[in-house]
Amino acid sequence: MLNYIWPILILCSFIFSIISGNIENVNNSIFDSLQEVITLSMTLVGTMCLWCGLMEIVKNTSIMSKLVQILRPVLEWLFPDSKNNEEAMENISINTISNLFGLGNASTPAGLKAMESLQKENKDKNRLSDSMMMLIVLNTVSIELIPTTVIAVRASLNAQNPADIIIPIWISTIIGTLTGIFATKILIKRSKNR
Repeated sequence: MLNYIWPILILCSFIFSIISGNIENVNNSIFDSLQEVITLSMTLVGTMCLWCGLMEIVKNTSIMSKLVQILRPVLEWLFPDSKNNEEAMENISINTISNLFGLGNASTPAGLKAMESLQKENKDKNRLSDSMMMLIVLNTVSIELIPTTVIAVRASLNAQNPADIIIPIWISTIIGTLTGIFATKILIKRSKNR
């Protein structure tokens, strides 16, 4: 759908700029925007490289296994059907830890691997299992302790204090995560009672 909406909006803006005689402003804004996009991209790439590199180092040390052990009781409560699936639990842990540090890009491979291992134990391959639904919700609304991407975007736009959004993000992600988890648990329980 967006593949149609964006080109239509761009075409309409060009037509409107020609009719109103502002085509020169459109050209200037295109080049100004390109410069901003390159600056933002370089900032985000640098930030993502740093945090993804640190995440890879943590994965290959005993720190990750300790973090997985800390998360294990919570994840066993969230994913009771999959608590014996070691591969899935490890990937869910890595996914959760990556999301805690605001590394959506670093968490994606672990989330996909977790989904694959959850699908292997899924009895009905055409429907999502309870664990798969919980993983989607947890991945979508996860708590972010360090919102690295948002901080990097704010820094690239010259915000005076790019990290001053941390406390509001903690509040909103905690509320969103708890709401998502409890709503999913309630819906799972209701579907099992049918």
